[in-house]
Amino acid sequence: MTPSTTLARPLPRLAILLLMAVFVATGCSRFKNKDADEGQPAEALYEKASKSMRNGNWASAEVTFKRLVAQYPYGPYTEQALIETAYAQYKSGKHDDAVSSIDRFLRTYPTHRNAAYMYYLRGLVNSSRDAVFLQRVWRLDASRRDLATPRQAYNDFQIVLDRYPNSRYAADAREKMNELRDTFARHELDVALYYLRRTAYVAAANRARLLLENYPGSRYHNDAIATLAVAYEGMGNDELAASARSTLQQQSPDHPYLTHRSWPDYPGNLRKLNPFAGEKSALDNM
Repeated sequence: MTPSTTLARPLPRLAILLLMAVFVATGCSRFKNKDADEGQPAEALYEKASKSMRNGNWASAEVTFKRLVAQYPYGPYTEQALIETAYAQYKSGKHDDAVSSIDRFLRTYPTHRNAAYMYYLRGLVNSSRDAVFLQRVWRLDASRRDLATPRQAYNDFQIVLDRYPNSRYAADAREKMNELRDTFARHELDVALYYLRRTAYVAAANRARLLLENYPGSRYHNDAIATLAVAYEGMGNDELAASARSTLQQQSPDHPYLTHRSWPDYPGNLRKLNPFAGEKSALDNM
């Protein structure tokens, strides 16, 4: 048999079937991998993403909104898609991504009609960073963690009030700021009571004064005055202690410090026997 005769022999039926199977599988794979959103009109993409938002499918909404922006960087749906992307990221707990999206939007559209909302949304994002994990999993008081992002949230809400006082978000921004103010005040009081328990009376008085000066009207205002009274007593300054007690008597005559002088009520020493318990704040008993 000559070489030309061998080459001319038709392929076996099994080989043909295998080649067909490979071709069909490759074709199906390419079909499945094809992006279903590619080439879709902006309106259709926006409606698809909006439907995902209504169903609470934040991840899917984010992907579709991003696809819209990528395919249509300019258009009537693009700006709103950028806003919705940030909100979807916030709702799905992707706080860093949400802040990045908001900052990018504000840099691109600094005078946008929805700028007030974006600052408000950034405040929501910063005020809720790691709160769920810390408070639900570890049950850690928000005032006892790093306050850098809550302070940024406070600044974001302040921008809403200063620049957009008549916006629909101003009233809620003010309420959020009051809540954050109480968080900051609680932090200062917590530190003051820590110093007070260790008889570091000067440090305790300084923290109490800082609370009164920086967070007037907070829910811990009267506790700060009581802390001053106890600290001045510890320092032996009867005149300042009496002045603090007089002020407290006028503002909160039913305060525990005035009704029983054992205030603040610190947790028992038995807790110290547990090496994993940490130190409980006296605020937990108030």
